[in-house]
Amino acid sequence: MKKYILNTFIVAALLSVATSCGDNFGTMNISPNSPSNPNTASILTGALRNVGAAVTGIQPGLYVQHFGDVTYIEESRYKTVNFDYNGFYAGPLMNLQFIIQQNTDAATKSNAAATGSNANQIATARILKAYFFQFLTDRWGDIAYSEALKAAGDFNPKFDKQQDIYTDLFKEWKEAAAQFDGGKTVQGDILLGGNIARWKKFANSLRAIAALRLSKVDPAKGKAEFAAAVADGLLASNADNVKYGYLSEANNEHPLYNNYITTNRKDFAVASTFVDYLNKVNDPRLPAIADKNINGAYRGVPYGVFPPTWKAQDVSLAAATMRQQNSPVNVLTYAQVLFAQAEAAQLGWISGNAKTLYEAAIKASMEQWGVYTADGFDKYIAQPEVAFTSAKAIEQIATQRWIALFYQNSEAWAEWRRTGFPVLKPAEKPLNGGTEIPRRMAYPTTAPTLNKTNYDAIVTSQGADDQYTRVWWDKK
Repeated sequence: MKKYILNTFIVAALLSVATSCGDNFGTMNISPNSPSNPNTASILTGALRNVGAAVTGIQPGLYVQHFGDVTYIEESRYKTVNFDYNGFYAGPLMNLQFIIQQNTDAATKSNAAATGSNANQIATARILKAYFFQFLTDRWGDIAYSEALKAAGDFNPKFDKQQDIYTDLFKEWKEAAAQFDGGKTVQGDILLGGNIARWKKFANSLRAIAALRLSKVDPAKGKAEFAAAVADGLLASNADNVKYGYLSEANNEHPLYNNYITTNRKDFAVASTFVDYLNKVNDPRLPAIADKNINGAYRGVPYGVFPPTWKAQDVSLAAATMRQQNSPVNVLTYAQVLFAQAEAAQLGWISGNAKTLYEAAIKASMEQWGVYTADGFDKYIAQPEVAFTSAKAIEQIATQRWIALFYQNSEAWAEWRRTGFPVLKPAEKPLNGGTEIPRRMAYPTTAPTLNKTNYDAIVTSQGADDQYTRVWWDKK
């Protein structure tokens, strides 16, 4: 009897295990890290976290001489030639494409709508995709675009011409802004909080800035695109400024705080070129941009000079007020938009008074940096170096924009390349074999090895893969 009871328990236990295994068999090989219904809000947040990196990457800031090296005098002498863009394709761009797909496919769009209406999520992702693609093409020129983001569907995408990319960017920004609906607010939006009106202004303002890139290479199209963007509505005050907010935590802290405080490296200081010019014109923005050195003076680090004869304490670091752990960085500002309008008015692209717009842009920039006073502003714009003159309007607009764009590194470099102003002297004895300030970044070293056929084709078409081949819109 005891043996029978024991055997019964064993059989029951085995049946229980078998039943249990049968119930869970379908989920045993499903990774908890690859959910079937991913949260698009989290994916959007992840993509947006790359906006700060796009704005603050230091190399362009070195090229336009906003910054200089403090100790290792290499990057301001252009040592690095090849730069990697793979992280942007594999990271934010793939994430944004995934959001679009999840909100488009019939099988997934219903679940995706839990974190914002399908239309609103798609529109937001399209605007951001175009933003990142403009960032990439402005740096590298011709890049993978139309055949990119297909994963295993295409491991060897062709490189599209920058002209064609720009044509599609204008379309994407315009269509996306029109795509927003009155449905559920997009969640996970750490940039603009799901505010549709702000996203539309952002997209339209990006169109206007991009249109000016065409000022030398295709002014007719540039004029048409600029006017259309203005008509659709641009940033209208400093309250509309688009900023990326860093946090008071180590995982998402301001890059300069990380360099100056967390790691105590102090690799970069404000360049002498920049500090000297701001001192020359008695610019009230200087204290908001740079700290005084140990001797109580504003002294920029000598640009591209080797060997160094100074220490970090001897030169002006970026101002403490702009490099706190949680300090925001400017992505797109009202001042930028006004400078763009001033230049467009001077070119005859739009109606309006170039002088009025130019002075309004300077005022907006001073307000943005927290230094505006009516008396200080009046004295500043009355100086011969600053006072608007039609004969030098483009140079003056470009120079003041150069000041206003401090620490918007990629944008400052793009505008300097396009306009040629201010006139900057290259570093002494560059380390890249050239003699001039870089005008593009060379493709990552993986390009000729992993996508050789398309790489060879685009080098033949665009020109040598170095720092001095100009991108399509960068014309003398």
